[in-house]
This record gives sequence, structure tokens and C-alpha cells, in this order.
Amino acid sequence: MPTPGEFRMNRRDLMAAASACAALPMMNGGARAQPSPVGEPVKAGVSLNVNGEKRSLNLDTRTTLLDALREHLHLTGTKKGCDHGQCGACTVIVDGHRINSCLTLAVMHHDANVTTIEGLGTLDHLHPMQAAFVKHDGFQCGYCTPGQICSGVAMLEEIKSGIPSHVTADLNSPAQVTDAEIRERMSGNICRCGAYSNIVEAMLEVSGRRA
Repeated sequence: MPTPGEFRMNRRDLMAAASACAALPMMNGGARAQPSPVGEPVKAGVSLNVNGEKRSLNLDTRTTLLDALREHLHLTGTKKGCDHGQCGACTVIVDGHRINSCLTLAVMHHDANVTTIEGLGTLDHLHPMQAAFVKHDGFQCGYCTPGQICSGVAMLEEIKSGIPSHVTADLNSPAQVTDAEIRERMSGNICRCGAYSNIVEAMLEVSGRRA
């Protein structure tokens, strides 16, 4: 019959046995966590009026409007920044309203009118907002600039339409183009270079409030 001394384990043996026991659930759990095979993506036909031109695409239904513009239509002026709707670099104008194209699916905008930075102006005929950004040096690296310009164009139209913001003092009177209104309405467009004051000057000029 074994004596009590034969059942003794030294510290090293005990640690080795404990480690082996602890690893068993992880090994079994890892086997169960293997991903299941993924089927073929679901595709759908999407028609978009982009910068005045009708474009037809056959897209994975999970494709964002941003990726449809950049990867499928090769309109790379619209930038992919945070991809979470926080920086505004992907701003485009859809049916007259500015949106973060990274947060919306292309299939949600069938037959919509989409305007990107490429559709606002050309090198020979700049849009007034583009010309004002150049004049007032409203950019440094330029990465956020397409989104800033598209957002600014739509923002001024919002004010003309009488849409108030959180800083509009009198809701019974037409909204005015002011520094405060511009900064509030453009707060969703981030400029890492910090060219905000020049951006405001450019937008004030386009609005006719400043030369």
C-alpha cells in the first residue's frame, strides 16, 4: 500500500499540473469558437445620379456610400477618415443635404442626386467656396478640405432656408450667417491642422458677409 510520502508533490509539479488543468477549458473553448463559413454576399443593383451623371452599380448590400464612391466609381476626392461619422472628411451632398457617407449604405440612396467635391467645380472654373478656401488659405494638409467644402456649401443653404441651429438666438427671425452659426453648424467637420479661423473667413466671404 502506498505510503503518504509517495503522494507528495513538490511545488514545481503542482504548478505544472495546475497550468495543464487551466489550459483545458481554453483549448476546448477555442475549438468551439471557430467561425462558421460565410456564404456569398447579397448584391443589389443601385442607380445613383453622381455629379450630374447617372451611374449604375451592382453592389454588396453592405457597401457604404463612401466605398461606392471611392472604390467603385473612383471618385477619391471624398476622404475616408475615422469611418465612424466623427470627423466629417467623408461629407457629400445627397439630395441637397450634407451627410457622412461612411454611415449610410449605397442601396439606401437609389436614384438619389449625389454631389461630391469633383462635382462642385473644376480647375478652370472653381466653385466660389473652393476659390474662397484658396484665397483665405483654409487648409494645410488638405485631407479634410473636400468634406469641409461640401459641408460648407450645404450649410449656407441651410441658413438661407431658415433652418435654425443651437446658437440661433431668435427662432422667429431668419437665421443669420455669423461666426457663431458657422462654427456651430460646421462642428461635425474636424480640421486636424486647425485652420478653423481661415475656414470661417472663407465661408463668410461666400455668404456675402465679408469681402
